[in-house]
Amino acid sequence: MSNRIFVALDTPDLDRARHVAARVRHHVGGVKLGLEFFCANGPAGVRAIEELELPVFLDLKLHDIPNTVAKAVQSLAPLAPAVLTVHAAGGRAMLEDAKAAAHPSTKVVAVTMLTSLDESDLVATGVAGSAHDHVLRLAELARVAGLDGIVCSGAEVKAAHAAWPKGFFVVPGVRPANGDAGDQKRVVTPRQALDDGASILVVGRPITQAEDPDGAARAIAGTL
Repeated sequence: MSNRIFVALDTPDLDRARHVAARVRHHVGGVKLGLEFFCANGPAGVRAIEELELPVFLDLKLHDIPNTVAKAVQSLAPLAPAVLTVHAAGGRAMLEDAKAAAHPSTKVVAVTMLTSLDESDLVATGVAGSAHDHVLRLAELARVAGLDGIVCSGAEVKAAHAAWPKGFFVVPGVRPANGDAGDQKRVVTPRQALDDGASILVVGRPITQAEDPDGAARAIAGTL
């Protein structure tokens, strides 16, 4: 895709999501819809956004026993999202079943470590080692399970891409050079993320909370 910015429409308000998507549609490559949006609007809300003819990244981070995740992914298949997330921590069988149940055109990617976490959070949850090593372990799990790629921060994407050259890498927590990091702990600039191997970039508040979302999207696209 020529434009690799996906704008995160993290709102339960369908009208607000459609308004922002319509304003930025010429300067982004797609939109990301997460749990907040999906829980409020469901599949009908996704279809309403798809009417704008932008690729949809459905970021639901599914994580359950393999059969449950497979049936959930199968239920989502008629929406044919461009990208769908599951949690890598669900294990190989869950990942394999999710990919098998997805629409053929959907890239199924595994969330490795949320960008709101750092190594102190890993320790608190009983995970030994560095964030870098943890992400690479889960990336390898996703690769052998047959997924299309992973979600990881810009801090790990270079090493992940080197280990998996054909992988599809989604990098959230992207902020312009002087942007507010918000609740993200491991952030990079859009240009750095692409140089290090990102396939698509997820940008939310720097666009959606700007006074001129279209101008903000255009400015970020201009740095790529």
